[in-house]
Amino acid sequence: MQAFAGLLKTMRPKQWTKNVLFVLPGIVFSRQLTNGAAIIDVIIACILLILISSTVYIINDLVDIEKDAKHPKKKFRPLPSGKVSKQMALIAAIMIPIGTIAFALWWDLLLAGVLITYLSIQVAYSFVLKHIVILDVLTVTSGFVLRVIAGVVVLSEWNVSISTWLYACSALLALFLAVGKRRQELVELGERAKETRPIFKYYNLSLIDDMLRLVTTSTFITYLLYTIEADTILVAGNNAAMITVPFVLYGLFRYLYVIHVLGEGSAPDEVLLTDRSLQIAMVLWGLTFIVLLYFSPEAIG
Repeated sequence: MQAFAGLLKTMRPKQWTKNVLFVLPGIVFSRQLTNGAAIIDVIIACILLILISSTVYIINDLVDIEKDAKHPKKKFRPLPSGKVSKQMALIAAIMIPIGTIAFALWWDLLLAGVLITYLSIQVAYSFVLKHIVILDVLTVTSGFVLRVIAGVVVLSEWNVSISTWLYACSALLALFLAVGKRRQELVELGERAKETRPIFKYYNLSLIDDMLRLVTTSTFITYLLYTIEADTILVAGNNAAMITVPFVLYGLFRYLYVIHVLGEGSAPDEVLLTDRSLQIAMVLWGLTFIVLLYFSPEAIG
């Protein structure tokens, strides 16, 4: 039982929230949130993505087991600490994706294609792409975009319309979080960074800070344009969605405050689960959008 508990921990349950948060936009912004069948489809998509992404975490830990053993925190993970054997992790890394993709091929071919693409890219990341400067963070970003796509393709039965601006916003937000995580790891590990993550020999704090400034600005401007240009979120032909802009701006500033001032943010999902101010901003943003899209007089009419 201890080994199975360790395997579950290796599958990163805390990071499963990313699958939910990036799969949900499709059903929310397509105004299908009141469609029970669509909700079930999205839930199934989330479960399958959780299983596939968990496989990637297992593979990544198997590949990095020696480097993680030198990391001040990662050395306590089940694989580098020896709580889970390599053989058990390898069997799980083979059987979980086989079962998951087989079910997806039977249930939804489009979703199966997204899952196979996601797994292929992330496996390539584990072995090759994470060692290529800049391409490493772009590859991480692609995983988030594919999550959004997964949440959309399962709604194809209802001929939903999703603005390309949503994909752009999701990609930039994911890149913002990935760069922010890289920065905090570099600051936290200092001279040991190159030992635990070799890619850091190609980065320095100045470069990452420039990247973070660029992607922060791009994320905010793209979201602002989304609220103005996207036909899918227009309510009665107006740009009422612009009232959500302050929540997004606050969220970006708050995350920067967390990583620059509080010295946290090594894992965005952990920040989301622990920072109350950020949670409140996200809830208010989500509720405002739901009211606009589903309960405003124009939407009901």
